[in-house]
Amino acid sequence: MTAERHGRVRVTLCRDPREFSALAGEWDALHRRCPTATPFQSHAWLHSWWLSYGVPGRLRVVLARRDGRLVGAAPLMLVHRPMPLLVPLGGAISDFFDVLVDAERTGEAVAALERGLHRAAAHSVVDLREVRPGASVQSLFAQWSGARSRLTDSTCMELPAEQVGALIGRMPGSRAQRARAKLRRIDALGIECRTLPGDRVADGVRTLLRLHELQWRGRGVNPEHLRPRFRAHLVRSVGRMVRDGEAAVREFLLDGEVVAADLALGSAGLTGGYLYGADPRLRERKVDVSTMLLRELARQAADSGGGVLSLLRGSEQYKGHWGPEPVVNQRLLLARSSLEPLLRLRESQVVVRDRAARTVKTRFPAARDWRERLGALPSARPAATGRR
Repeated sequence: MTAERHGRVRVTLCRDPREFSALAGEWDALHRRCPTATPFQSHAWLHSWWLSYGVPGRLRVVLARRDGRLVGAAPLMLVHRPMPLLVPLGGAISDFFDVLVDAERTGEAVAALERGLHRAAAHSVVDLREVRPGASVQSLFAQWSGARSRLTDSTCMELPAEQVGALIGRMPGSRAQRARAKLRRIDALGIECRTLPGDRVADGVRTLLRLHELQWRGRGVNPEHLRPRFRAHLVRSVGRMVRDGEAAVREFLLDGEVVAADLALGSAGLTGGYLYGADPRLRERKVDVSTMLLRELARQAADSGGGVLSLLRGSEQYKGHWGPEPVVNQRLLLARSSLEPLLRLRESQVVVRDRAARTVKTRFPAARDWRERLGALPSARPAATGRR
């Protein structure tokens, strides 16, 4: 660990995975005090991700403490391809990145993280993907004393955190009628939903992944979802997040058989549907799976007491039926002034790859998700592949 002190704020760089593991308690407390935090900044998610995807010697977590209390944290790791980069912990299986700052110490926490990140990035460009508008790291970007660039990233879809009846009430008349008919069909079939307790989460995650593979069989499932490291990450992280009230695993039963399952993640300001699996036989019974899942997700979001219901990354057609608001994530590039040529090179790489991906999607509409697939190549996303 390296450290420096500015006034009463001490900035350190954590490179030891054992030290990062031991931060759980104070990290979780800071996570609760940070109003912009999403579930992807929780210690359970990030530490579990590191155990599955981390590379020894690459951990770089900037920490800021005031009088011994953790007031800021920037969870990053070092990669060397296609150039030296500091990138977010959580990789491409995480929908949002942000730093954590104590709401009562926002100014000094952001300033301390900016100084710490400036030191940590002595020989590298900082490449921060999937930053929401209004995230705390936006303030750090605004204060950055070196070179910087802001690019667009994934589009996310958001709804108010309301019960499904209120969401249907926002729809045009004919669409609302169809949504109500779909719900009546689900209820007429007697499909039941149960939320799993903590001691059943591991089995529930395995069931979800089995159904997820089944629903995508023959249609190009994301291969990362079939790998043991992804399953291990979800079992570890979600078990703890369920106990902490930051996640829910639900199973849907028809005639006593589990025919669908989903995983939803939540924080004070956001509830999001992360992953689901459904038996293809539900289509034969004319069950609209997305409507069935959204009803429960909306109930969870409404019960959380505020924030938004996020459909997370992607603007798939079925999401648009609910009239969500598109929110575009941002990609922030930072570097010391002496490394501005390296930052501009990285910027041009990103722009060229994004333009190529858009061209493929425009000319070949059947080529689904090519932007995400290009982004998952080692030269662009060294940490893990994206979700689907």
